[in-house]
Amino acid sequence: MRQYLSRSISSLNQNKLRGLLAEVDFRAHLAQLGFADRVSRGGWIARRTGAGEFAHRTAVFFPETVQPNIQYPVNRQLPQPDVGLHTICATFHQTGIASYFCAPVIPETNEPEDMRWYSTQLGLPTAQPYREFPESVGELFTARNKRYNFLRYHADADSIPQTAVAEEFTKENLRVVFQNAFKCQISDVDGILWGQQHTYPLEIKEKTSFADTGLGNVFGLDVGPFVKLAYYAARRGNLHSLFIVREIDNVDDRNLVDWWFITFEQLALFASWVPRGGGAAMGGGLSTTVLIPKAEFHRLTRENLQAL
Repeated sequence: MRQYLSRSISSLNQNKLRGLLAEVDFRAHLAQLGFADRVSRGGWIARRTGAGEFAHRTAVFFPETVQPNIQYPVNRQLPQPDVGLHTICATFHQTGIASYFCAPVIPETNEPEDMRWYSTQLGLPTAQPYREFPESVGELFTARNKRYNFLRYHADADSIPQTAVAEEFTKENLRVVFQNAFKCQISDVDGILWGQQHTYPLEIKEKTSFADTGLGNVFGLDVGPFVKLAYYAARRGNLHSLFIVREIDNVDDRNLVDWWFITFEQLALFASWVPRGGGAAMGGGLSTTVLIPKAEFHRLTRENLQAL
């Protein structure tokens, strides 16, 4: 799994690693608060590309996590998605985002490149049969004319924590299989929180706060994730979103200060209209960030989560 990740991830820079750690710690924190069954696994959201076609079709994929040392034979009984994921995907479907649960089979060669995927569409009134993936979503996207080498990198995957390797490998394998077949714009989904009132796609980051002359103490959010959260908001319905921050004391020791969250509606109201140049982005380049006052965030507590 690590070998595959070293070939599929273009840049395992520190921001990428910190994002993975934040996702792992977030799920552990939710479990401590008694909300482990209210957050989904991660996945991908993909949009159609092409002149006059861009973003006219969108789909989200949630994979079954491939666990080490477990067999996934080609003739196995494919699993039934859990009820919570059905509920989440019904919300996506109602806003025009086709939603799929994907399950793998692994032939005897036990090679990641030989893994095959099957998907069942969720959110519809009746259960749908599994179909071979990604052909099952072919009507939504434009086929790639020739294969692209998505496994050409030589990153160091040893820094990925053991607790995150299986889920990250699963997500990456699914992405590569999909992008080998279709052209798309694709972004990761850190998870979905099933709240009391709404369904919340999550953007999880590890951050330090800093003082701004006009705004007070602030957190920064890269423009890319900001636009993705805005996309969810534009869909309306029961689909909202949350920006989750694991606040640390400094970039060297990275000791936890506290967990914070803000809804996108509040984020959009209070984010600075003047962006600021940031540090290294996930892909290794420089980022542009919007600033949000820390005072507008809520602590990630059981009481505050129950109000969502």
